[in-house]
Amino acid sequence: MIRTPALSALSLALLSVLANAQPATKPVFWPAKGGPAQDNIVPAVEVARIPLEWDSTTGKNIIWRTELQDQGHSSPVIGGDMIWFTSATTDGTKQYVYGIDRQSGKIIHHKLVFENTSPEDLGNPMNNYAAPSPVLEEDALYVHFGTYGTARLDPATGEKVWERRDINVRHFRGPGSSPIIFGDLIILTFDGIDQQFVTALDKKTGKSVWKTSRTTDYGDLDKEGKPTRDGDMRKAYHTPGVFEIGGRQVLVSIGSRAAFGYDVTTGKELWTIRHGGFNAAIPPLRLGDMLILNTGSERAHTVCVRIDDKMTGDITESHVLWDREKRNASEASLVIVNGTLYQITRGGIVSAVDVKSGKDLWDDRLAGKHVPAPLAFGDKLLFSNDRGESFIVRASPEKFEVLGQNLLGESISASPAIADGALYIRSSGAIYKIAKK
Repeated sequence: MIRTPALSALSLALLSVLANAQPATKPVFWPAKGGPAQDNIVPAVEVARIPLEWDSTTGKNIIWRTELQDQGHSSPVIGGDMIWFTSATTDGTKQYVYGIDRQSGKIIHHKLVFENTSPEDLGNPMNNYAAPSPVLEEDALYVHFGTYGTARLDPATGEKVWERRDINVRHFRGPGSSPIIFGDLIILTFDGIDQQFVTALDKKTGKSVWKTSRTTDYGDLDKEGKPTRDGDMRKAYHTPGVFEIGGRQVLVSIGSRAAFGYDVTTGKELWTIRHGGFNAAIPPLRLGDMLILNTGSERAHTVCVRIDDKMTGDITESHVLWDREKRNASEASLVIVNGTLYQITRGGIVSAVDVKSGKDLWDDRLAGKHVPAPLAFGDKLLFSNDRGESFIVRASPEKFEVLGQNLLGESISASPAIADGALYIRSSGAIYKIAKK
């Protein structure tokens, strides 16, 4: 019996499925904005493969460029052959998720996640409605748009598993805090002008597990007992971190005017540190028995906090080791390399500080405005700006040294990501794959 026709039909069907199949989603290379360890440090196995030179004009080491629609500060996360990030229309009425094949640059998904009838005005030219970055696991992608909604998506299909649109605040200047994952929890931060709290959801179901309101004394009430400036000094954009402290897992979260340590499993407040800042946006870091905190805004402080088993209640006076008052970052994350803290202000002042002593080692300036988190790879640092320029700076406590300067020519506000020896940079109008040719 001749079965060729049936075999051909089966083959054609199989080829059709393969042609339309989504690229692989495992393993997870870059799960969150700060990378695998949430510290902006590239894994050692990737360091030697990362290109040090690229140029969009000549095409040097540019593997592909994919044009994007709409806006977003959201930084890429990468799993398998898929890159994920969010975007939103300028007016905030539509919010999307992008899924892009990292090998070809082909757009696999550009899915509408949420529609908003009348989103709150941003009130500033800097932010947009897709500022929070997603978080990726092998079987789940979590996208977050602040008060406008949070959703778990299936990375194999891009489809929603659950969504929450009932956790709301007035951001006043737009959302900014990104979610984090700890165990079975997805933790969300809401520091609006009307309400300020941290909440944890069951990552599998989206159901609420705990919610803890800030206990901050903002000191901003007028004669009528109302917050001045409509509560503008109460907002923040912070993304927290989880660290083992005193035998328990502690969520370290920085809000306006105060930082907190919470029991990550219950939300119970454990300790607080008062500070004078607002608009906190930079995740905390840990080095040994020290926490590094940034208080936010242009007048941000960098604060070093001693870690011990006596961290309870107000520890402002008892545990702050040093407080650096000037030339601190306000948006771009911090990075620690071999005991030296590197940071850059929005205006481009880059500095090196000895973590143990708080001593300034050097500071200098790079051109442009800097919002993306720097990346540390080996003994080098990568900084990018609003002009599409990326600078390679030596990570050295001895002196400031620029090793190279590269150009894409489009404003960069999202933080870069690394996967399989390639650098992925999202600009204002496109995403690039940069790798050695």
